[in-house]
Amino acid sequence: MENEGIKNFFDLKTWKDAHEITIEIYIITRDFPKDELFQLVSQMRRAAASVGANIAEGFGRFHFKDKMKFYQQARGSLVELENHVILATDLKYMNENQKEKLIKKSDIAIQEINGLIKSINNQITKS
Repeated sequence: MENEGIKNFFDLKTWKDAHEITIEIYIITRDFPKDELFQLVSQMRRAAASVGANIAEGFGRFHFKDKMKFYQQARGSLVELENHVILATDLKYMNENQKEKLIKKSDIAIQEINGLIKSINNQITKS
């Protein structure tokens, strides 16, 4: 997925999609109960922001194994976020439509990250 046309991490579709999810999480969590500010809101925002940050850091790494580690962490953060989204929906802080939309976007981003990981794996085996 990384190719010569991509000069910066923010050129990656994967990062753009992760960033969009992060923005949505920040907007949605504004309406959560105030007593969740330092609990679920904080955890959701941290997990969401971590995805794009890890993609960016992985992109900036020189060694393939370093890149893969950060892409794997980004994938893990997305799965963690999905868990928080389900919990927030079960607690009635989010509605089913919001949940389904975020889970769908997250699943797409996970597939994209898997593509980055596969690309790195291919480069490792060629070395």
